Amino acid sequence: MSVDTGKGAGAEVVLRLTDVVKTFPGVRALDGVQLEVRAGEVHCLLGQNGAGKSTLIKVLSGVHRPDSGQVEWLGEQVNFGNPQAAMKAGIATIYQELDLVEDLSVAENAFLGHEPRQLGFVRRGPMSRQTREILGRLGHAEIPPNRLVRSLPAAGKQIVSMARALSHEARLIIMDEPSAVLAHDEVGNLFRIIRELTAQGIAVIYISHRMEEIREIGDRVTVLKDGRTTAANLPAQSTPTRELVSKMTGRTIEYVFPDRAPVARPDEELLRVDGLTRHGEFADVSLTVHPGEIVGIAGLVGSGRSELLETIFGARRSESGTVRMGGRTLRPGSVGAAVRAGLGMAPEERKSQALLLGEPIYRNVTLATFARIAKGGFTRSGQELAEAEKVADSLELRPRDVRRPVRQLSGGNQQKVVVGRWLLGDTRLLLLDEPTRGVDVGARAELYQVIRDLAAKGVGVLLVSSEVPEVLGLSDRVLVMREGRVIHEAPGDAIDEETVLDLVMAGSLMEGEAA
Repeated sequence: MSVDTGKGAGAEVVLRLTDVVKTFPGVRALDGVQLEVRAGEVHCLLGQNGAGKSTLIKVLSGVHRPDSGQVEWLGEQVNFGNPQAAMKAGIATIYQELDLVEDLSVAENAFLGHEPRQLGFVRRGPMSRQTREILGRLGHAEIPPNRLVRSLPAAGKQIVSMARALSHEARLIIMDEPSAVLAHDEVGNLFRIIRELTAQGIAVIYISHRMEEIREIGDRVTVLKDGRTTAANLPAQSTPTRELVSKMTGRTIEYVFPDRAPVARPDEELLRVDGLTRHGEFADVSLTVHPGEIVGIAGLVGSGRSELLETIFGARRSESGTVRMGGRTLRPGSVGAAVRAGLGMAPEERKSQALLLGEPIYRNVTLATFARIAKGGFTRSGQELAEAEKVADSLELRPRDVRRPVRQLSGGNQQKVVVGRWLLGDTRLLLLDEPTRGVDVGARAELYQVIRDLAAKGVGVLLVSSEVPEVLGLSDRVLVMREGRVIHEAPGDAIDEETVLDLVMAGSLMEGEAA
């Protein structure tokens, strides 16, 4: 294992894990993990989904206790019994899906659980002043402490989570995929805040699957694979990507797109959208998808891409325009009509919109075809399990036990469950919204192959992704959206990333020049 001598080489080691093991029934989630984090550094944690990152975070934040091994915090061995104990000790965790109370104010969230009190009453004045000071520290003094959290954008909510961490005087902040919900310009502001925090001696564990972010913000990198540390303390800026990917997956390439097979596009249109409009979201959108064709939509966050997919699927009601499947017009705002016509959808927010987290994998897989499996009002559990296991095998789901609660799966495997749900029915067109969001390198390649395999069987695919290379690498045809309108269409192999970015940024740049 390599050790760098760069930034923070002489700094205090605030956290050290030695041979940490954590097991669950049938799974050894952590298998002797080693980790060292120094004051004032950004320590990046890499690994495939299922490598043990989430379990490690929960051990550090007091959700789980390790079965063996040592956790040393500020030079002393610790074993946090709950998240409050970890937070009190100075370890704060900001999860990808923020745990804020939307109907409370910024200040109430920042000091939740340790509000300043006098004679049993919350001292709102001091709480508001302290929140304002913390927000100023974070470079966001413009956020009012009394504003309801639900009214803030995603970037603002993330600032509130950081304010909560600083209200506990955190010495270590763990950030799990913090850029996943941010627009490109907001990521730069996040990095500025992280640099200011580390300048104050606060350590940051930064978890991301985006190599370019690791290069820009990280100091050192530790890599996990199958619950073990495969590399520790690698220099973030100079370690070759090939080496990092190899330590994560055993492969030497970061992204693997299946070969693009020539599409013999039949004359028949599977999906035809004409003049679809929802005011304030998108306007006059027309597009087609043919059987076996992958059509990708590229555009900035807020361009109307996701709203368009949800409207085609019937989860939103269009105000004008039509959606036709196989020549038949679908009733606006009816998911049932869309599913009966052969549409399936994997939404962006898989946990809140697509999965029953407390239910087993097999129940989630068979959700869309439940009526076919049930007989006389009773579930044929044998058939349900058999069909779910078939899907698990075809998608190389890990672990394969379909009786396991779906919440225990990694993000990549949860996404496979959402896609797999539509493999059981008569799905003719699959709508994919950010299909690899929060998914690691290895699982990405597997999902790309699944998508291509579906197209090879004649299923049409309409996908949205924030990552332009993903749209270009997967799609037979690419549509570019800006400010709610489709402004360009081209074959996937006839357009490059620079051209797409030119197209999607043109409106913003012209507005800037006009100002």
